[in-house]
Amino acid sequence: MMGFTYDTVRSDLVEDGVRRIALNRPERLNAMNPALIRDVARAFDDANACPLTRAIIFTGEGRAFCAGDDRQDHSHPESEAEARALVELIQAATRAICLGPKPVVGAINGWAVGGGFEWAINCDFPIWGESAKGFFPEVSLNLFVTGAVTTLLPNLVGLNKAREMLFFGERYGAAELRDLGVAWRVVADAALAGEALSVARKLAALPVLSTRAMKRVLYAAAVPDLHRALALETEATVAGFLDPETTRLLKDF
Repeated sequence: MMGFTYDTVRSDLVEDGVRRIALNRPERLNAMNPALIRDVARAFDDANACPLTRAIIFTGEGRAFCAGDDRQDHSHPESEAEARALVELIQAATRAICLGPKPVVGAINGWAVGGGFEWAINCDFPIWGESAKGFFPEVSLNLFVTGAVTTLLPNLVGLNKAREMLFFGERYGAAELRDLGVAWRVVADAALAGEALSVARKLAALPVLSTRAMKRVLYAAAVPDLHRALALETEATVAGFLDPETTRLLKDF
């Protein structure tokens, strides 16, 4: 069935109306490098433009959804221009997921760390496997979060809990994330793929016009500061990349 080809991401139309986009660096627990970030943005842009795609499943191949930044393939920006280009690439992926017209079902398996946790939160219907875990290590590394989570997370869990999650970087299991409202649903690990497909089928069967309008209007009404959050996060993340202390902390992580 119709698929698009990328180096680090799989994108296949698994059945009528349902596309599966999967991070495909399982040997690195789907950790993020520039190629993966670029491919995620491209894959969602292509899926959103595909007339045969009405709903998207977003998941990771292998034992993890996304284990955050790849420390073995980390290219630390050496200039502001280089840092800004990388961060804009990360934010472009979130724009494609959140602001694209197609509803996105997350099938979150294993670890969702840093940017991977952000992508899980970007999904419209994030379903977590019962053993999955997520956390934000960014502040401890002198970095900053992206993915509009500075507005999405407080909307989901409240400002006090968002502070806890973002400042302290504690690890949260799927059941706790469900209770907080971060995970929409938690299922047995073995049932994750099937549950995500079932939900995606329901979404794909809905009328296209009203489904796209609902996603667009909900974001505009419930998260009106999304664009502002992306811009502010970009500036804070660029500053973090350029601080020499960040390099030292990343090497020790």
